[in-house]
Parts: sequence; C-alpha cells; structure tokens
Amino acid sequence: MAKEFDQILFRSLKEGSDIAFKKVYQDNRSLFLNFARKYGIPAADVLDIYQDAYIVFYENIGNGKLTELRSSISTYLMSIGKYMIMDRIRKDKKKIRSEELIASVGEIDSEIASYEIGNEELSTKQLLLRTYFDQLGEKCKAILTLFYYKKYSIKEIMIHGNYNSENVVKSQKSRCLRTLKELFKSTAR
Repeated sequence: MAKEFDQILFRSLKEGSDIAFKKVYQDNRSLFLNFARKYGIPAADVLDIYQDAYIVFYENIGNGKLTELRSSISTYLMSIGKYMIMDRIRKDKKKIRSEELIASVGEIDSEIASYEIGNEELSTKQLLLRTYFDQLGEKCKAILTLFYYKKYSIKEIMIHGNYNSENVVKSQKSRCLRTLKELFKSTAR
C-alpha cells in the first residue's frame, strides 16, 4: 500500500503538483532533522542541508533525471541528504568517530545500491516477510517501519503518530509483531 501511495505521489510530482511537493517536504522534514541530529551539526545547518537536499530532489524530477521510482520517496530524499551531511562534515573537518562515519557511509552505499539495482533477489523468508508485512494494517506498518527501519525511538513514534503516550505505542508495536509472527507460523503449519 505504501509503495502504491508513493507511486501515486510520484506521478503527481512528475506532473508538477505543488501540493505533492509540499507534502513530500513536510512529511520528510522531521524525519531528516531527527536523523541528522546524531552528527552534531547545528540545527540551522541541518535545516539548510534538508532544504538543499529537497531542492536537488525537486530538480531531479523537474529535469527528468529521476523518471522512475525504485525506492520510497523518503529513502531517495534521505539518501541525497545523507551525502550532503557527509560532504558538510568533510568540508568543516568536524571530528566524529571514524566508526560512526564508516557505518554511515556503509548505510548510504547500501541504500543507494538498492535504489540503483532495484529488485534484487530475495530469500524465501524475505519474500514471506514482505508479503505478510503488506497484509498488516497501515498503523502497524507505520510503527514497525519507523521503529525498525528508520530507527525512531518510542517517544519519536508517539510524537510522529500523534499517540497519547509511549505505552500506547509500545503495546501497538507488540500487537503488530505478534500478528506478524502469527502470519509466519501459519505458513509453517
């Protein structure tokens, strides 16, 4: 469902929809700001980097460089921003632990590789996981994606999803995982 929504949104972006571009900007802003926080870059600079990444994204669509969406819009936009952060760190000669930098570059490379390669062959378990994950409700998919893929904390998920408390998020995440496990167990029978 999320992929379908991204494809619909991407078509609107290619058609030049201002509403679609505004939605992409707003939906990814806090995600990027939270991600970039770990690099110790001043908040104003992080916002500048995000805006620069968004402009590159906008221009890539406008000039036809990005004609086919092979990842989520968020992944594509975040990848641009990650490279800009690395570039800023190199230019500013900021000292961060080399392990973090190497790990970050590795994450970037794997994301970009998956974007460029597109559909790589998945194991049977990975295919089953994708199938069962798609069967979950939108709230479950959102919580699990934010927690496991985008590395949001429970508190960040609570804020992002407008939940009443962290306990609500924890119990919802637990129910979602239980449902996913039950779907896996049903194939083992």
